[in-house]
Amino acid sequence: MEFVNPQPTGKGPEAWFNGDVWFDVIHAGREPSRIRANMVRFAPCARTAWHRHAVGQTLHVVAGIALIGTRDGTVYEAHPGETVTCPPGEEHWHGATEDRFMQHLALWDATAPDDDRAETTWLEHVTDAQYQAPRTRSSSSKNS
Repeated sequence: MEFVNPQPTGKGPEAWFNGDVWFDVIHAGREPSRIRANMVRFAPCARTAWHRHAVGQTLHVVAGIALIGTRDGTVYEAHPGETVTCPPGEEHWHGATEDRFMQHLALWDATAPDDDRAETTWLEHVTDAQYQAPRTRSSSSKNS
């Protein structure tokens, strides 16, 4: 068993985020583990740039309302306690609503040592029009 010394909280780089985003690295797995886990806090209106994960990503909302956008223009709302999975290679973004902070646990895997794909590929920034698109709840969350 090993207790891991925490890293200092990091500010999300402007190349990857619009607005103020802070993250704490919870786990950056060493072989054979490749799991990554960050606790991420978004200020109101803050959001990631478009990006994709070679092996997918899971987001678990801890506080606030998360917005998760897809390339088809859909923007989903996810509430505390809800978990959203983004499949491998799916381009997406996530962030906070205009009026409150949002915090989520982000989980993803690094690629295997023999896989030359980047674990995360960062793309262009989300436009205001994309961020302000109408929002929806998933059909499964409406029933819960």
